[in-house]
Amino acid sequence: MVIRKLRIRLPLSLVVITLFTAIVASLHLMSSATQSSPQLGSMYSLLVLINSVGSILLLTLVVVNVYGLLRQLARRAAGSHLTARMAFLFVLLSLAPASIVFYYSMQFLKQSIDSWFDVRIDQAMEDALELGRAAIDERMRTMLHQTEQAAAKLQLAPIMEYPLRLTELRDELGEGEFTVFSRQGRIIAAGGSQLGFILPDLPDTGVLLRVKHGKSFIRLEPNPDGNLQIRAVVAIPSDDPLFLQAVFPVPLRISQLASTVEAAYVHYKELGFLRSSLKHTFILTLSLVLLLSLLAAIWVAFVSIRRIVAPVRRLAQGTRAVAEGRYGQRLVVRAKDELGFLVESFNTMTEKLAQASEEARMSRLEVERQRAYLETVLSNLSSGVLSFDKESRLLTANHAVDEILHVPAHDYLGLPLSRLKTDHPYLTETLERIERWLEKGTGNWEGEMSFVGPSGRRELYCHGTPLFNGNGDKLGAVVVFEDVTALILAQRQAAWSEVARRLAHEIKNPLTPIQLSAERLHHKLASRLDERDAEILDRSTRTIVHQVEALKAMVNAFAEYARSSTIQLRRVALAEIVEEVVALYPPQSGMSFEIDEEPSLPRISGDPLQLRQVLHNLIKNSQEALTPSTQGKMCFILRKTVDQGEAFVQLTVRDNGPGIPKEQADRIFEPYVTTKTKGTGLGLAIVKKIIEEHGGTIRVENGLRQGAGFIIRFPVPETDLGAGANGGNSGGKS
Repeated sequence: MVIRKLRIRLPLSLVVITLFTAIVASLHLMSSATQSSPQLGSMYSLLVLINSVGSILLLTLVVVNVYGLLRQLARRAAGSHLTARMAFLFVLLSLAPASIVFYYSMQFLKQSIDSWFDVRIDQAMEDALELGRAAIDERMRTMLHQTEQAAAKLQLAPIMEYPLRLTELRDELGEGEFTVFSRQGRIIAAGGSQLGFILPDLPDTGVLLRVKHGKSFIRLEPNPDGNLQIRAVVAIPSDDPLFLQAVFPVPLRISQLASTVEAAYVHYKELGFLRSSLKHTFILTLSLVLLLSLLAAIWVAFVSIRRIVAPVRRLAQGTRAVAEGRYGQRLVVRAKDELGFLVESFNTMTEKLAQASEEARMSRLEVERQRAYLETVLSNLSSGVLSFDKESRLLTANHAVDEILHVPAHDYLGLPLSRLKTDHPYLTETLERIERWLEKGTGNWEGEMSFVGPSGRRELYCHGTPLFNGNGDKLGAVVVFEDVTALILAQRQAAWSEVARRLAHEIKNPLTPIQLSAERLHHKLASRLDERDAEILDRSTRTIVHQVEALKAMVNAFAEYARSSTIQLRRVALAEIVEEVVALYPPQSGMSFEIDEEPSLPRISGDPLQLRQVLHNLIKNSQEALTPSTQGKMCFILRKTVDQGEAFVQLTVRDNGPGIPKEQADRIFEPYVTTKTKGTGLGLAIVKKIIEEHGGTIRVENGLRQGAGFIIRFPVPETDLGAGANGGNSGGKS
């Protein structure tokens, strides 16, 4: 243990001593460089070398520690996030004061070096240079204006008088030389002080092009004597463009002053460059010292944080083991300080947690058994069960809810009933009644409700019970509802059967005497009356006889509906029966048929005579619904289908008639409900009765754009599930 401590502390001590020495040396070198400028070059190199070596060493240590911390964070090692936060805090605490000191040191350094130079002289030099430039610019503008005025005067004079005019101009201005030349460079006239010695110096082609386009040219340039002169060139408008050049010498005194000011300004700027270099040297030195300090502080922070976090890391590892369920985790107590007390408390906690975990596990097993039992009971109930919380949100729903309401109730768990109403509008009225009770009800509630869903009209009997805890606070409610549609239909069918039986008994007996009496009256009185009265008698007795026949047909239909039929079941191919019935309706009947049969349909168990009656009634119902000008068309589609694990042969019947109104779709199979102007309204009721006696179902097909459609299903006996019975053609027409 002693050797390990020495290995940890010795490098830290050496680094601290080295860092302190480097900082003191840097400050000493900075002071020496400030007091003695000639020593700056040699001391600066030594300063950069010392600080660079120290910076590289500390930067390497910091990078190694940061890399190790990043690996711990990637592995989600215990204590890594705490180490990262503490390191960030240490760096922030070190960086903030160091940055403040660095900023004000930089300001002090700049102000100190700036105080070595007189800022007012710098401004005066710049002002003098600017003043000289302004004076020369003003003189150039004056000379250009005078040259333009001379060109204007020459424009009015003939070319022969140009030399005289130039001499007068020279005498008027008292200085300069003037030259008139053509575009080809031929000198037309000249005048000035130096004409007797050399030829005038003409401008280049670029200047001529510029002047030709109406722009005057003026420039300050040195003359052969080393002094300054001003050259101005302007155009003289004429048929053959001519140019006037004026060269004005700058006074010697002004030229000397301008050269002196410019030389002094350049020299002063060279001195100022040395000041900037000195600033940069001191800034670099101070920056290196700051970098050394920060890197050393960061490295020391990493070392110190590792020592502080090590016990916490072991405690975090133990806590993670407990979180994973390993309650037997025990930590070694290595110190009697606050962390040691925390470790002892952790060991006590894990012991108690292990005991509580075992008790919770036994309780959880018991709760799971009870929950599984409750779910089994609910899933096997034929009644729908819904439970809600106190905010009227759906909590649970059994499978019967899906079958009765035709909604995936489990998709709406945790959602309010308004969401269910939005997605399934046909349940709006039913769910609103449940909502009203959930909002106000504190007692039991029951009632009958109905809705028109995908499978037709459904009649429900509902019962609701609120739920309270031991303190009387409302927890929610439970709603149980039963589908009593079949019961109500059975009661209604029994009532209609009783009505039909009584009608057949009470009405059929008087019909024959009425008919015979009417015929006897016609026979006895027809020959005794005059022609007009005889015609009235004939029409009246014929009406009585026809209406009696209609009443007999209606009574016979009611009797047939009320009579309990005897079904003689056998294995039959439904497609063959359809083809046989369709063959009885030739094209002259006003109907055309299409049969779409799936190959290898299984047989069903049924009575062929009654199945034919079903088809005849459907065809007759379609014929009676057609208008006289409409060609009837019916389509029979036979398919095998599977619903909830049970196989069916499905017959879909569609026609091109006017269809079934929506308000009568849910009552179309009731007796004496019809949309036609003729007929008894018992055809579809008899069809439904026969199909249900065969164990099948019939419902109206929804979503048709034209005509009416019925979907009929007959169960397939288990012995016929694997065998096909039909060899008829698919898609045949007749």
